[in-house]
Amino acid sequence: MKILVKNGQIVTENESYLSDLLIEDEKIVCIGKNLKSEDAKIIDAEGKYVLPGAVDVHTHMDLDVGIARAVDDFYDGTVAAACGGTTSIVDHMAFGPAGIPLHYQADVYKKLAKGKAVIDYGLHGVAQHVDQEILDELETMVQDGIPSVKAYLTYGFKLNDADVLQILMKMKEINGITAFHCENHDVVEFLKKKYKEEGKTAPIYHAKSRPNLAEAEAVERVLKLAHIAGDAPVYIVHLSCKESLEAVREARRRGQKNILVETCPQYLLLTEECYEREDGLKYIMSPPLRTREDCEALWEGLADGSIQVVATDHCPFNYGIEKQMGKDDFTACPNGAPGVEERLMLMYSEGVRKGRITINQLVKLLCTNPCRIYGLMPEKGTIQPGTDADLVMIDPDASMQIKESNMHGAGDYTAYEGTVIQGDISLVMQRGKIIVKDHKFLGEKGAGRFLHRKPYTDKVM
Repeated sequence: MKILVKNGQIVTENESYLSDLLIEDEKIVCIGKNLKSEDAKIIDAEGKYVLPGAVDVHTHMDLDVGIARAVDDFYDGTVAAACGGTTSIVDHMAFGPAGIPLHYQADVYKKLAKGKAVIDYGLHGVAQHVDQEILDELETMVQDGIPSVKAYLTYGFKLNDADVLQILMKMKEINGITAFHCENHDVVEFLKKKYKEEGKTAPIYHAKSRPNLAEAEAVERVLKLAHIAGDAPVYIVHLSCKESLEAVREARRRGQKNILVETCPQYLLLTEECYEREDGLKYIMSPPLRTREDCEALWEGLADGSIQVVATDHCPFNYGIEKQMGKDDFTACPNGAPGVEERLMLMYSEGVRKGRITINQLVKLLCTNPCRIYGLMPEKGTIQPGTDADLVMIDPDASMQIKESNMHGAGDYTAYEGTVIQGDISLVMQRGKIIVKDHKFLGEKGAGRFLHRKPYTDKVM
């Protein structure tokens, strides 16, 4: 069936213009004014922005953290994503048993997603240890459409500097990209133990045990290791503080290439004051929430291009159940919060409408750059003939209020309860099919396809 989207304000990373879109066989086939097609279904987009479907390259669906499991599986989580204007995700997989090959978890996650995901999905690999077999397997992961791997500098399967350097060298050789969770493990573990021994176990000590410099030191270290590896591609996930951003800028000033940076709405909009609230356990995530000064520094980083992507680190646990494990000890609380549904409209309302970023920058940060970096272009992330017909329509004259009761995930809270949004999503399409209209999910369980992503190229940015 053909679909003709009429009179919309089409927005890409570089321009905004009034035009029509003709969709056929899941693709955008023509863009122009006064388009006609006798056998097409007409969608009137007058007065609305028409954006590419947003892409979230940092989610954790069905994540097993050992002490708890994220409450959103690939159905609930992708329904929430779709209702928030996100039409593709690239999911960061959980750790598996010790000693497993890289494909082990990829196979597990494909089974978790099959028959459940309602939007298209890709996967990042996760490195739990490094030996020659793992280094060789990185190459076959790229061939299998997973050209990215995540390395943790903290948690149980943290990698040491020699491991990191070997992965960076190999990933550069095979045109892959390595994502990093950057926190100094020894500093964090020492401070957690110290506060616990002192009886300081309230949620605020989660933030104090993971200070800005514990993140910034790890960011700086990773960047230097990447430089040793010949400016191997590095992607810093959920960067949260001004010191980390300055470390990135300094490396770039020295001429280092292939540095990509992500932040998340929580680090732009929420502060560590949330931990002082009665429900402070809701906000235990790593890295923790920071100060208002850090939030403003990150907004500046988005505006000046220092930060390339806004993702979510979506990983929800119920406040009334799993989060209560930390009621007497913040170290026992599972880390993570929801966010995949709230991201696009928060960034539109708090970013575009408040003049912090332009609407073209919004598309660049949430749509185009994620696809460009992670091998999804040109099918995803932009609007042009030949791209998948993944579209989001935003009504700038409408408004809505974020409430847990109107969210679509399986969790029992939103971190942004009561926030009034200027603008509202009126329609979401994936591959030419309407999957959300007026906040109602109309898609199909299991309709999401696995995204076989392309290798990284240093010409992406």
